Amino acid sequence: FLWRSVADETELAKLPEAERYGSEIDARQVFDRLAGTWTYWGWKGGYFKGSEEDARAFRDELAYMLATQRVAPNSPQWFNTGLHWAYGIDGPSQGHFYVDPFTGKLTKSKSSYEHPQPHACFIQGVQDDLVNEGGIMDLWVREARLFKYGSGTGSNFSLLRGEGEKLSGGGRSSGLMSFLKIGDRAAGAIKSGGTTRRAAKMVIVDADHPDIEEFIDWKVNEEQKVASLVTGSKIVKKHLEAIMKACVNCEGNGDDCFDPAINTALKREIKAAKKSAVPENYIYRVIQFAKQGYSSMSFKTYDTDWDSDAYLTVSGQNSNNSVSLKDNFLRAVEDDADWHLTARKDGKVLKTLKARDLWEKIGYAAWASADPGLHFNTTMNDWHTCASAGAIRASNPCSEYMFLDDTACNLASINLLPYRNADGTIDIAAYEHTVRLWTIVLEISVMMAQFPSKEIAKQSYEYRTLGLGYANIGGLLMTSGIPYDSDEGRAICAALTAIMTGVAYATSAEMAGELGAFADYDRNAQNMLRVMRNHRRAAYGEKQGYEKLAVNPVPLVASDLKQQDLATHAKAAWDRAIELGEEHGYRNAQATVIAPTGTIGLVMDCDTTGIEPDFALVKFKKLAGGGYFKIINRAVPEALRTLGYSEAQIAEMEAYAVGHGNLNQAPAINPGALKAKGFTDDKIAALNAALKSAFDIKFVFNQWTLGADWVKENFGFTDEQLNDFSFEILPALGFSRKDIEAANIHVCGAMTLEGAPFLKAEHLAVFDCASPCGKIGKRSLSINSHIQMMAAAQPFISGAISKTINMPNDATVEDAKGAYMLSWKLALKANALYRDGSKLSQPLNSSLLADGEDDEDEAVEQLLAAPAAARAAQITERIVERIIERVSREQEKLPGRRKGYTQKAKIGGNTIFLRTGEYDDGRLGEIFIDMNKEGATLRGLLNNFAIAISLGLQYGVPLDEYVHAFTFTKFEPAGMVQGNDAIKSATSILDYVFRELAISYLGRNDLAHVDQSDFSNTALGRGISEGKTDAVSKGLTRGASPVKLVSRVSGNDPKGFAAPSGAPARSAPTAFSGSNVLALKPASDEAVAYKRDYEERAKELAEDIAFEEAAGVASDATAALFTDAAAMEA
Repeated sequence: FLWRSVADETELAKLPEAERYGSEIDARQVFDRLAGTWTYWGWKGGYFKGSEEDARAFRDELAYMLATQRVAPNSPQWFNTGLHWAYGIDGPSQGHFYVDPFTGKLTKSKSSYEHPQPHACFIQGVQDDLVNEGGIMDLWVREARLFKYGSGTGSNFSLLRGEGEKLSGGGRSSGLMSFLKIGDRAAGAIKSGGTTRRAAKMVIVDADHPDIEEFIDWKVNEEQKVASLVTGSKIVKKHLEAIMKACVNCEGNGDDCFDPAINTALKREIKAAKKSAVPENYIYRVIQFAKQGYSSMSFKTYDTDWDSDAYLTVSGQNSNNSVSLKDNFLRAVEDDADWHLTARKDGKVLKTLKARDLWEKIGYAAWASADPGLHFNTTMNDWHTCASAGAIRASNPCSEYMFLDDTACNLASINLLPYRNADGTIDIAAYEHTVRLWTIVLEISVMMAQFPSKEIAKQSYEYRTLGLGYANIGGLLMTSGIPYDSDEGRAICAALTAIMTGVAYATSAEMAGELGAFADYDRNAQNMLRVMRNHRRAAYGEKQGYEKLAVNPVPLVASDLKQQDLATHAKAAWDRAIELGEEHGYRNAQATVIAPTGTIGLVMDCDTTGIEPDFALVKFKKLAGGGYFKIINRAVPEALRTLGYSEAQIAEMEAYAVGHGNLNQAPAINPGALKAKGFTDDKIAALNAALKSAFDIKFVFNQWTLGADWVKENFGFTDEQLNDFSFEILPALGFSRKDIEAANIHVCGAMTLEGAPFLKAEHLAVFDCASPCGKIGKRSLSINSHIQMMAAAQPFISGAISKTINMPNDATVEDAKGAYMLSWKLALKANALYRDGSKLSQPLNSSLLADGEDDEDEAVEQLLAAPAAARAAQITERIVERIIERVSREQEKLPGRRKGYTQKAKIGGNTIFLRTGEYDDGRLGEIFIDMNKEGATLRGLLNNFAIAISLGLQYGVPLDEYVHAFTFTKFEPAGMVQGNDAIKSATSILDYVFRELAISYLGRNDLAHVDQSDFSNTALGRGISEGKTDAVSKGLTRGASPVKLVSRVSGNDPKGFAAPSGAPARSAPTAFSGSNVLALKPASDEAVAYKRDYEERAKELAEDIAFEEAAGVASDATAALFTDAAAMEA
């Protein structure tokens, strides 16, 4: 059953090439591949003493644990392990090495997958040498090998000389930062594991390096560059386009239009551009461009999306950065002493500064950009099991694996929740058995592995470091009704960690008795046993008596445990680990870490990752057909049961968090209250139907749900009010804000349990998360609670803990420094911070300053006063806002009977209808957008968006301005487009709509995926009919039937840029020739008339869609967007 699969090359060759290989299509194939490979190599390595029965049981138990989501190895195991054993997949060598486990000989790999790369975490050394092996450029090659196979790597670059230091061959060094930027760019170009995941990379620099200040400021400065690119590009584009238009929209003789002394509009725009610091060279270039006859120009703008060109342009975005601090620096901070930056070769002091000044830089940088993290180097080395082999200088990218340079660690994590019994106790026997088996799996993985360099292959074979850990401690504690921030919660975490590492080392010692200790054990035995005794002291709860530690750890407090046998087993595990270790030594120099478990946490369906608490009580599940629905965190109802609440009470509390989805029993705003206001049963039913998927009731109480005519007739609202996006029906009907908020919580959910019925105040702490939950949530875990939980686990971990400390947006630089200082004093080995909103790419920040606010100061004050959740909610309320400067003009109304076309298509599986209306001369004058089977909120937003676009077109906004603004926008739904002959994919609904309009009305075939401009080989023109006005829609024929434009507009009465003028070219006054720039704000009577006109057209579209629905294609809810009458007819 362990025979390796070998392909039948003869039969394989008979198959078509595309059919020779396929994907795994069943999870059991994956589980069998992994478990079978580990067992195969274990058998070869003598781990089963020739017992086939033991090997089969080993394989079956591993497959069971994978299938039941109890344990998962790190990602490279899933990517690489067993491809050769299970399927015979192989390839040429990629420059890897391994030590033959039977001969002990370092060997260069001859294939890609016979010896897989199962290790996720690497630490690589780098010497102060440019091109030789082990040097700077060689490191980029070694890193590339790791990234290709899905692994991450960290290096300490402190051996590299600082900027200006002397070189041996003469000259001066370009400095550390110049080389870090090369490595950053190389990492950014490589996707990890052949997937779309970015490469994982850690850069560490010692605090006494000459370039340490520049390193600390690196990401802060690069974030500022992003801000400059985003802001500057938009400002420059705005001014350059204004200059271009000032040239183009000018009348004059010869070159008069390009002379600012003559063209006053051009002069004004040049002054404005110079005032905004637009480079004069570019200003002159645009004028030259216009002079050559061009009427438009392209100038790229940037945004703050983390994967945008702005971030891709700057450096420092592809690594985690950490500063390595020894205790002498931290004590210098406490004492306000001096700190010296020293040369790399001779140790000469190059600069002296106050330690607190450097500490301030670290605190500010972490607060502003979430980097650097810190390594507490003295503590790292105090717990170093192999100090005789050299100091620990670096870690992997997530900082959980800390060991010698040029070593590797393969990880696996245990999902803690399945080990909780029904009575809330831990199944310790099953947990210990799992630890034991997976320590063996990781040990076998060392034997079978290949490595990216000779040094790593040799050292990994000699030290055999492992990285067993766990996930879902946050889910376990919440399910058990225990607060994350509690003495009992920390004691459970400490005990489980102590048991895990104790059992792992005991298993390692057993293997050493059979297979021998790791190669360099004898030299390091004294140090390793000292570290083991310190682990045991912490398990026994001792506060003093530790051997050679600068900072004592936080011990296990057994009295805080209700399940006392956890402490008993923790002590017993360490007693056995030391007893066997003293007798046999240890097979592995390290055994455990706490990894972030991001990807494998999803594989195991964990509520929380690593050592993290939960992030939210209510989560959003994405539906396969589009849209989302709210679900309560699975730990919440279990926690409430544990705390003694009845099922009826639990159901009420769940409904409080996620919402009831209807108004039936809502406070203040319910069917009774609405009927008293004049609502009918059918209108209340329509509201309840729309509320099932709503996120806020104000999105449902609108004219599209209720019908504009009905609302006006029953409540006397005007069209002007209904068209005002700030107008809300509920307050206008007399409901108070307090009433609305109470009803909103009942209907749409509070997203928190704060204020939930029946919930006792003393139980609130159980449900505290990393951040406040929902709009009304105030509670969250404190900064210190994160650090204290890490401190509870750290004394029982071989390596360290990967965790980011979540800080609220209003945290200060002092808070950041305080968190780092506390981490050191509680004997953590490493830590990193993330302050909410500290990255420009965070979505929250995109809503802080809304483009086009009439009163920016008031908007900023309102947003800053709102809680973070309310600020984030504003993103959903603003689909798009855009200010368009234009000439004051009248609305050019469409004829009562006009041409147009309806285009039906599917975007990413979602049906969309686009309907157009045209002027007699073929110009576009209005659009309608409707989506099939979508929620009322989205459909209402799209409906209003179409109204806004249509108004703009009729007031003279050029269609190409809209095309420029909205093509290539990215949001769901997106993907493949079906049903459109020219467009085959779109990045969003708006991208699709404006591609279609640009192709059909502007001839922009560059935006099409299939060129429609000339399909026929006989398309030679239309003969004598050429130039005659067509009865068919210009958009429908995509401009293939040219029409003669007949102007009804005088030169002194422009109807818009889209309108042709009968006067000579450029005779109309423009915004660039002296006219006042007015806001796009039609008179109220015109808006009312347009709205009524729009309703009529909407009715026609509803009829068309109803026809589609009769054929079984479209939604039966499509007409809900429009008037009551139209809805009834549809």
